[in-house]
Amino acid sequence: MNAPRAESGLQRPAPGPQVRRLGLRDVSGPVRRARDFTASALAEWRWADPEAADPDERERAEDVLLVVSELVANAMTHGGGVRELVVTLDGEALVVGATDGESRPPALQKPGDPSQPGGHGLQVVHRLSDTWGSTPQPSGKTVWARFAR
Repeated sequence: MNAPRAESGLQRPAPGPQVRRLGLRDVSGPVRRARDFTASALAEWRWADPEAADPDERERAEDVLLVVSELVANAMTHGGGVRELVVTLDGEALVVGATDGESRPPALQKPGDPSQPGGHGLQVVHRLSDTWGSTPQPSGKTVWARFAR
């Protein structure tokens, strides 16, 4: 009779990335839809929950949701309209990205007068995420932000 194998010595394969896509072309209320979609993914993946009892977890979730709001709003305002939101969890890192139809990469503006509207979106993304950037697409770009756990 064969002895059972001890599981403590077995290496389980690392889970692959979790990816969620939300089409936003011609959607009414894309910022709200993107926030709700992202909040659902964060809670399902247990990465951060905006309704958690732990204030640090709530704050982490709110930071991600604010960045999603800014990425989608910037795509609407400066990118010719938002096409898609992609939320990816790969290991301990979370990446959110908004794709639009403008090929020109975004430029981080110098911080302006906080009492004046406009020009603060990428500053928010820059300050709240660990890193951010843009990736060219065949007909536009994806502006993304990365958060480590």
